[in-house]
Amino acid sequence: MLSFLEERRNGCKKPELLVRAEVTRRAFCLELSKGRDVQRIHQSGINTLDIDPTEGKYLLSGGSMGVIAVFDIETVPAAKEVTCEAVCTVGRSNKHVHKRSVETVQWYPHDTGMFTSSSTDCLLKVWDTNALVPAETFTMDKPIYCHDMSPIATKHCLIGVASQSSHISLCDLKTGSPTHILKGHRAAVMCVKWSPKQEFLLASGSQDNKLMLWDIRKAKGCLMALDQHNGEAVGHSSTAVRTAHSGHVNGLCFTEDGLRLLSYGTDDRLRLWDVVTGKNTLVNFGKVTNDGRKNVKLAVSSGAVPDAAFVPNTADVAVFDVQNGELVYDLKGHYSNVNCCTFHPLFQEVYSGGNDSNILLWEPDEGRVVDRGEEKQVKQKVRRQKPLRNTKMQVNIFHLRNSTCTCFF
Repeated sequence: MLSFLEERRNGCKKPELLVRAEVTRRAFCLELSKGRDVQRIHQSGINTLDIDPTEGKYLLSGGSMGVIAVFDIETVPAAKEVTCEAVCTVGRSNKHVHKRSVETVQWYPHDTGMFTSSSTDCLLKVWDTNALVPAETFTMDKPIYCHDMSPIATKHCLIGVASQSSHISLCDLKTGSPTHILKGHRAAVMCVKWSPKQEFLLASGSQDNKLMLWDIRKAKGCLMALDQHNGEAVGHSSTAVRTAHSGHVNGLCFTEDGLRLLSYGTDDRLRLWDVVTGKNTLVNFGKVTNDGRKNVKLAVSSGAVPDAAFVPNTADVAVFDVQNGELVYDLKGHYSNVNCCTFHPLFQEVYSGGNDSNILLWEPDEGRVVDRGEEKQVKQKVRRQKPLRNTKMQVNIFHLRNSTCTCFF
């Protein structure tokens, strides 16, 4: 990293190369925050987290008792230790609270004035953030496991809903009613995810061990059913024999460029798929324990090369190099199973929630200096070390939280 600074000062490297190298370093050097934590609001397991994509200021959480909370995570530390406090909650005393476990919460992609939540009480609610009342409620036939809104859609306002039913429901925010359903799975659908680059492309995972890609404009069924053995992927006439995992598919996440898709199954396997061809890339991530009976939220870094994947692995969060499948390290801190994690793209931080009712913050270790080189891959596990003190090697390149920069652009 010091060589990057010197070359940038001499004009030998472009500014974006230095930024990318620093983002990569930060994404792969996380540790449990020593000075910041998140206020404990939930008295039960935390199932879902989401950071608002417009400001990166608010964290949304949902728990197994139906409680929803909004935290201000952009608190400027005035002391060595600071707590990110809840700015509002939908507690058990609120008449609009979900009656059962909240499985997914998500901010409206373009505005913090609205967010959505879904629960095993069969309700999908669209909330007015300021009033903390539902502006719209969709009722499903079966308990809901997951829902997702497209982060880029301009031609539709559809919410994909995965439930105990074998079909996927698409709910339209404009009309306030379900528009149509996607049929193809033969068991409960555990997870859905919209592509971050193609607004009509939707991925779904199910208890029938299948992973399907859908073009919601087409009425002939799924676009393709992905096969872990790389059989013929395109088409829908013989999808019965194509399985993505040897267990339920209960976790999905696209990479930032939308060209790769990570799937997580109860066969304790993590698989990386080529979205264009539908092929299994055969990257070996090893065994990743997944005994969850519901949707598991994993996350992928933004802006790093290679991408880092953050995957709940029993009581830990496993950090993988997506390019070669190597386990870089485990984030240890929870006392019970981790259900969800989300990545903050502005500060390269990770927030995780588990059955221990805690939301933990993992932030870059600013004392660790790792010179990876611009295109150098991670070749060995990153071992934890004490922050360097009073040495010339300790260089804080970006002071992100006070918007200052010490490098030469």
